[in-house]
Amino acid sequence: MTERPIGPVVTGFTVPPRPGPDQIAGRHVVLERLDPDRHAEDLFAANRGQDWLWDYMPYGPFPDLQTYRDWQVAMAAGADPFFYAMRDGRTGRIGGLASFLRIDPANGVIEIGHIEIAPTLQRSPAATEAISLMIGWAFDAGYRRVEWKCNALNEPSRSAARRYGFTFEGVFRQHMITKGRNRDSAWFAIIDSEWPALARAHDAWLAPGNFDAEGRQRQSLSALTAAAIAQGIGPGAPDQDA
Repeated sequence: MTERPIGPVVTGFTVPPRPGPDQIAGRHVVLERLDPDRHAEDLFAANRGQDWLWDYMPYGPFPDLQTYRDWQVAMAAGADPFFYAMRDGRTGRIGGLASFLRIDPANGVIEIGHIEIAPTLQRSPAATEAISLMIGWAFDAGYRRVEWKCNALNEPSRSAARRYGFTFEGVFRQHMITKGRNRDSAWFAIIDSEWPALARAHDAWLAPGNFDAEGRQRQSLSALTAAAIAQGIGPGAPDQDA
């Protein structure tokens, strides 16, 4: 009888911890465990008048600070999703949120999502570093796979995933009903063998020498991560639908 393929044996894997540090600090940003008393007012003000930010979220927009704070209280009380607020190192203000979710230590899988970045922090080194820090924490902790999922219609999120070096893995059709509407979900991932080269690309982008006196980047992160993928770190499957 011909033996059937059953996959390689996983060796050297230790179940990683669940997320937990109160802070993850970088050069441009500090990720702080979500605390509505410290974070809700800043972020509500930063998001004011920007209802489009919630188009692809299962919640929001929020009509007033109390409603938004109540939502943060509910999110901060949970362990999955596990939320961080992004404190801009330049201004000291809170400019965004992101979370670890679908946390599966037994299989070494974790997702980054619920990402909401106010216009004041968008397209900044702080915003990029925040996600890079979360990816790096997950792999340093021993996770084997970091996932990114988004509404398949959300091209900015798909572009961001590609920019960070996530590989597109396909679309799950009719995956969810969100705010009464169908959601097809685009799936992306980075695996542990890919991260060292991608981490070097992230570090190269964040290095002070990559920015001129006006703060303009000399090399794009997309170019750096694409080069890392092209050098053979992983399949680098193109996002055919983007």
